Amino acid sequence: MTASINERGYRDTTVADIVRQARTSKRTFYEHFASKEECLIELLHRNNETLIANITAAVDPAADWDEQIRQAATAYVDHIAARPAITLSWIREAPALGAAAMPLHRMAMDRLTDMLVDLTDSPGFQRADLSPISRPMALILLGGLRELTALFVEDGHDVRGILDPAIAASTALFGSR
Repeated sequence: MTASINERGYRDTTVADIVRQARTSKRTFYEHFASKEECLIELLHRNNETLIANITAAVDPAADWDEQIRQAATAYVDHIAARPAITLSWIREAPALGAAAMPLHRMAMDRLTDMLVDLTDSPGFQRADLSPISRPMALILLGGLRELTALFVEDGHDVRGILDPAIAASTALFGSR
């Protein structure tokens, strides 16, 4: 699925494309997934878990709070830059799947929000006398970053261009508390 999305985009990807790339049969595909949509949801779930793991691993909780923001934002951008078409499918295509993708969306946003709350409850933030970000504020930040990411990918811009705005917005939001 990943190769086909990178090549053709999700909408133009067929099960035949997926099994051709995987060098398997439709029968094997349908033994694992009920549909192309279910396959996408599983792919995006795994991608989101990898994103969270990459960001968490990149942040040194003992570093100063502003350095932690840079570390997290850089890990986010690096992840997106490595898989822009998959990211765009998560942001734009998954919501179009309706109720089938709602658990994916909710779980991803909950886990990302939890990650931001946890990251801002670190020694580096505590030394600066900054309390952990609230869940609503974390969700606002995540929503803005997702939309900025989608716009950059859709317009064919280098996603590394979101790094400075992501750092500036995060620093302003975290530091203002």
